[in-house]
Amino acid sequence: MGEFDLIARYFTRPVRRAALGVGDDCALLSVTPGMQLAVSSDMLVEGRHFFADVDPAHLGHKALAVNLSDLAACGARPLAFTLALALPRVDAPWLQAFADGLLRLADAHQCELVGGDTTQGPLNLCVTVFGEVPTGQALLRSGARVGDDIYVSGTPGEARLALDALRGRLALPPAALQQLRPRLEQPTPRVALGLALRGVASSAIDVSDGLLGDLGHILKASGVGACVDATVATNLLAASAQQAVATADFGAQTLMQCALAGGDDYELVFTAPPAQQAAVQAAAQASGTRATRIGRVEPAPGLRVVDGQGQPVAQHFASFDHFA
Repeated sequence: MGEFDLIARYFTRPVRRAALGVGDDCALLSVTPGMQLAVSSDMLVEGRHFFADVDPAHLGHKALAVNLSDLAACGARPLAFTLALALPRVDAPWLQAFADGLLRLADAHQCELVGGDTTQGPLNLCVTVFGEVPTGQALLRSGARVGDDIYVSGTPGEARLALDALRGRLALPPAALQQLRPRLEQPTPRVALGLALRGVASSAIDVSDGLLGDLGHILKASGVGACVDATVATNLLAASAQQAVATADFGAQTLMQCALAGGDDYELVFTAPPAQQAAVQAAAQASGTRATRIGRVEPAPGLRVVDGQGQPVAQHFASFDHFA
């Protein structure tokens, strides 16, 4: 099967929203008047971002999900995406499963595949996603203000528990791993929550490298500091872990590390003024996603992590860094 046969068989579909899709030198996208185009790219590399034996349908899902998560953090509605795909060889069953997982999530968000590239080489996936957001309404990292509450969606840390179990660093019964593994391999992009937070949240970012590390990007861009209650996020994860398997013995430090610095969550961490507490919960309910207050923005630079009694937490939290 040649390159263009591969594209035609697995990745060419009739366009529904784009002016022109796969098959020409460029795709053409029409943006609604009064909207801005939101664009983001993410790359997934075998051995760095996923295991070689990952289910290709799950990999297809995640390749798009991590990009949709960026749109969610910006409050943008998905429009279309491109796929650059390097393959060691043409494997028809693998490609079919990968395409099924990728396009199933794309259809769920009405996001069209409109172009890209294929080549032979080590397995590598790069998706560029396009969305639209009303001019001036995008959620940015730079909008946090002193006194704002800090929230996180979902349950950060579940993906890290699954990753550590797959690496043999954490003993998990099979039933627990089966429940937690989808949070690593098939994350849910919080697009609906991001849309609902427009006009409510003052800043936002998606949690890809770790909750505290990604929150730090908001603080730096906004020129503020923060205090985070580590107990709240840890308790969320503890409850989830115990639901996965009642006999699991997770140490408190392990749970705290996973919750605050685990990465691969693709949840949203965002800020909002205290007066918007009811609106935040309404947005969470409307999108079917839990949002939990974990701290507050402060004027002094830096990030302070405390326990439930307000005492400093001595544990060190290092978020993921490709080159650290």
